[in-house]
Amino acid sequence: MPTTNTVNYAIQFLRDLAQKYSRELATAGLTTQNVQFVGANQIKIPYLVLAGYKDHARTGGFNRQGATNSFLTKTLSFDRDVEFYIDSMDVDETNQALAAANITNVFEEEHAIPEADAYRLSKLYSDYVTLGGTPITTALTKDNVLSIFDGWMEEMDDAGVPQDGRQLYVTSAVQTLFKNSVTRLIQNGDANLQRAVKALDNVTMLPVPAGRMKTAFDFTDGFAPAVGAKDLNMMLVHPKSIIACDKHSYIRLWAPGTHTDGDGYLYQNRKYGDLFLIDTRLPGVKIHKDA
Repeated sequence: MPTTNTVNYAIQFLRDLAQKYSRELATAGLTTQNVQFVGANQIKIPYLVLAGYKDHARTGGFNRQGATNSFLTKTLSFDRDVEFYIDSMDVDETNQALAAANITNVFEEEHAIPEADAYRLSKLYSDYVTLGGTPITTALTKDNVLSIFDGWMEEMDDAGVPQDGRQLYVTSAVQTLFKNSVTRLIQNGDANLQRAVKALDNVTMLPVPAGRMKTAFDFTDGFAPAVGAKDLNMMLVHPKSIIACDKHSYIRLWAPGTHTDGDGYLYQNRKYGDLFLIDTRLPGVKIHKDA
């Protein structure tokens, strides 16, 4: 087991990691701030049901209505960790290619960040279907992609979902369909045709690598599409409809002499959290997937 660590090299990269996640994690905008945990692994979401107005009687008094305060309880289940041991001579003989910064950056870029997106989006799909949501499976084309988006927006408006803050997650293929559907001509000296679509009706469009947009993943060793998984093509989400949190994050790189596992560097990484679609806010999520 590691002993007291006086100089932990991973600490030096924590600020860089925070910036990396905000820049490269496609679902960073879904992260819920200030989550209150109850017990070891549960979140309790208050759910208040109130009755409405009644006609006021001018003879005095008020109409007393019922107020019910209950809780939706969600249990965290996504607890992941990894450890690497690298002999000190391997670090020396590779000209520091296995140094702390490289280990941390490569693991976060190639494993941790893509897996976080994959888990969040597939879990959102799973919760959506479990709660009775019906994904659209009509084949997307440049001729219908805008009408499907408009239909989702109308449904959210009618359901009272806040207009501000909605986020549209798309694959690069779907983003191309939007480019071919929405063409803007910007005069900047010579006429330049700019087809970059970053927002629609104040909805932020967030492209996600297709490998992270699947209905299900196998997380046995890293992550890979589960057998029978379908492609998720686009997802319209209001962050207030979900809770996405990390309860615990631990990253350490122990130098030789600060642990008892040998003459080498010991890298440890653990993340514990989850994502939940709030039962009463199903209208705040819309999903399109392959048939």
